[in-house]
Amino acid sequence: MPSFIPAILALADGTVFKGQSIGADGVTSGEVVFNTAMSGYQEILTDPSYCRQIVTLTYPHIGNTGCNAEDFESNANYAAGLVIRDLPLVASNWRTQDDLSSYLKKHGIVAIAGIDTRKLTRILREKGAQAGCILAGEVDESKALAMARAFPGLAGMDLAKVVSAKESYPWTEAEWTLKGYRAAAEPRFHVVAYDFGVKRNILRMLAERGCRLTVVPAQTPAADVLAMKPDGVFLSNGPGDPEPCDYAIAAIREFLDRGIPTFGICLGHQLLALASGAKTAKMKFGHHGANHPVKDLDSGQVLITSQNHGFAADIDSLPANLRVTHVSLFDGSLQGIARTDVPAFSFQGHPEASPGPHDVAYLFDRFLDAMSRGVAALQPAQ
Repeated sequence: MPSFIPAILALADGTVFKGQSIGADGVTSGEVVFNTAMSGYQEILTDPSYCRQIVTLTYPHIGNTGCNAEDFESNANYAAGLVIRDLPLVASNWRTQDDLSSYLKKHGIVAIAGIDTRKLTRILREKGAQAGCILAGEVDESKALAMARAFPGLAGMDLAKVVSAKESYPWTEAEWTLKGYRAAAEPRFHVVAYDFGVKRNILRMLAERGCRLTVVPAQTPAADVLAMKPDGVFLSNGPGDPEPCDYAIAAIREFLDRGIPTFGICLGHQLLALASGAKTAKMKFGHHGANHPVKDLDSGQVLITSQNHGFAADIDSLPANLRVTHVSLFDGSLQGIARTDVPAFSFQGHPEASPGPHDVAYLFDRFLDAMSRGVAALQPAQ
């Protein structure tokens, strides 16, 4: 039986949980959120959208299938920390290369197990996502509480430019098969993808459909993108508050004014809304999970979606040229919009994360249709 050193999780409200360290020694702080997914912990850890967030997984047994080199959603681990209930002693999967604890230690991720994650989740649901601190290797409650309370929160924090690529690069990898990742399909369109914290599987799904992709840093001016003569612009997911991203909002307005087909996911959805004149707001505890029902208002279909966001576009602030395409069936919050005057649309959830497992993949096809037919592709069928 492995032995683990003590660890504590302290919340800014004064709650302290005692458990065992299963990752790197040290201390980390951030916004504590809960995620209801039953799998995908490696994808969560490597999702740049979790930058400065400590993730609590509500499913009790995490680590059963281990970790591997193929399931990274970016080139690094961005989650500030991990909180789980039970760590299995054995990881079993034909793709496993590391058990979870070894992976966490290798990548310097502070993590805690052996706490009551149901109690923690109830606190976050009732009081909202709050600042927290994991202290591994020592049990100093006053130190952990002080660090939790010192975390400033994500409101007003521009993290897109922090996690973004520093230079432009081409992307040529398509979707995964039993033999690994395929090469991109024969290109039909040139798409410039803004990296606000982009997940690799988004790029793969675009490449699979015949998009020649050029990925650019978050602060790339519109003029530089226009010089590339793109058929369409993609706005990626990413962490933090969308409102401080004035550089992105200004660029998106330029693309909209020129009528360039534009598709946004997650943070990209919120930025499209802001560029169109809507407002955004911080949510109480956000949406994080792989089992969120969303209704497509055009078709009436209910979709099972993957979600990861703590901010949302305000459905009551939409201007006349934005129509609602999708809403959450959990809380009625805005999940999708489309411009009525230019070929631009966006979705709050993550269609690339295989929820349903492919309920929302049609949005990528809609983007290609918009590049072919323009704004007519985004209007509801008569």
